[in-house]
Amino acid sequence: MNLVATISEMRVVLCYPVEQRHRDQIAAVSSDIEVVDAGQERIAELLPSADIFCGHAKVPVPWEDVVAQGRLQWIQSSAAGMDHCLVPAVIASDVLVTSASGLFADPVAEQTLALLLGLLRGLPTFFCQQQAKDFTRRPTGDLHGKTVGIIGLGGNGRRIAEVLAPLRVRILATDMFPHDKPGHVAALQPADQLHEVLSQVDIAILCVPLNSQTHHMIDSAAFAKMKPGAILINVARGPVVDEAALVDALESGQLSAAGVDVTEVEPLPEASPLWEMSNVIITPHVGAQSAKRADDATELFCDNLKRYLRGERLRNVVDKELGFPRPSSD
Repeated sequence: MNLVATISEMRVVLCYPVEQRHRDQIAAVSSDIEVVDAGQERIAELLPSADIFCGHAKVPVPWEDVVAQGRLQWIQSSAAGMDHCLVPAVIASDVLVTSASGLFADPVAEQTLALLLGLLRGLPTFFCQQQAKDFTRRPTGDLHGKTVGIIGLGGNGRRIAEVLAPLRVRILATDMFPHDKPGHVAALQPADQLHEVLSQVDIAILCVPLNSQTHHMIDSAAFAKMKPGAILINVARGPVVDEAALVDALESGQLSAAGVDVTEVEPLPEASPLWEMSNVIITPHVGAQSAKRADDATELFCDNLKRYLRGERLRNVVDKELGFPRPSSD
C-alpha cells in the first residue's frame, strides 16, 4: 500500500484531549495538512471528512460509511486498545491502522500497583474506618513472596513485570507470542496455557487486548482453575472478564479480592453487585491517564506523520485481525 496521500492537502481530524500547542505541533509537520480538532462532540460529524484520523472516539461514529466513501487512509489510535475502531469494515479495508501500544505502560503499571497494594493492605476497609474515626487494627496481606501471573506480556505487561520484580515476587506470564522472556519472569507460556498458569498464581493481572479470542477468556472455568483466595486485577478491557462469573467467584470466596480499572459495561451500572463489595476496588478506566498523556500521544503521532509523508513504515502498525501490532512490526 502506498502510504503517501494522493491529494495536495490532507485533513487530519483529531479526537483526543489536545491543547493549542498540540495542534500547532502537528500542523508544523507539514504545510500540506489541515488540522481539525473534532473532540468527542463533533467527531461523528467530522470523521467522514478525514484523510487521517488520530484519537479515540468514545461516542458512536459511522465507521462503515467512512470506509465506504474511500477517503480515510490512516487511523492513528491514541490508545493501546483498538476495539474502539477495529470494526469489521475497518478490518476488511485498506485503511492503515497504528496504535499507541506501550506508550502508557508506566501509568498502567502504577495503576496496577495501586489496585493490588490497596487490596492487599486492606485500604477499602481502612478508608471506611477513617470515615467512622475507627482506629481498629485489622489483618493485612503481603505482596512479597507471592506468585503473580501476568496474562498478556505485551508493552503494558512487560512494564508491570519490571515494576513488580524488585518486590521479590515470582512472575509467570502468558502471551500469544511467547518469546524474548525477560530474566525476571520465571516462565513465559503460550496463550493456550492460560488455565495452567492461573492454577499456579496467587495474583492474576490481565493485560491482554480485547478481540474475539480474549472476550470472556476469564470465565467461570478460568476462576475454577485459580487458587482459592486468589486476587484478580484487570487493567486490560472489561469484556475480557465474564462479569457475572467474577461476581460469583467473589461471593463464593474463590477470589478473595478484585481490582478493576475496566468493566464489562462502562460506566459500571448502578445495579452491579461489584459496587457493594468490600473486597473490590473500582477505578473508572483511568489506568492510562497521565499528566503527559496528550504530550506523549502527540509526539508519537508527529513521528508517525513524518514517516507517513516520507512513505516510510510507521511505528506500531496493527495487525487488524489480531487487534495489536505483531512484536516484530517495528
